[in-house]
Amino acid sequence: MSRSKKKGPYIDVRLAAKVEKGASSGNREPIKTWARDCTIHPDFVGVTFLVHNGKSFLKVYVTEDMVGHKLGEFSPTRIFKGHSGGKAKAATAGPPGK
Repeated sequence: MSRSKKKGPYIDVRLAAKVEKGASSGNREPIKTWARDCTIHPDFVGVTFLVHNGKSFLKVYVTEDMVGHKLGEFSPTRIFKGHSGGKAKAATAGPPGK
């Protein structure tokens, strides 16, 4: 369910302040954050974030297409390692037919 239009998008105040401070000083270093639920604002375009995924920090470079999405959408928390069976069973079973 999305957030109320009356309230507007959720933007972490401390994160927005860090982006503004970095823009005014010309600092291009990535900003480390745990705020995965923060909505990407147009002021964030061109900034690199280190978004925590529960284990490590992943680099996320913000582009115009990302505006309106959440930071956490670009830092996956789960790693898909494939389904069991199928090709793995076929490789160990030997030649087909007998």
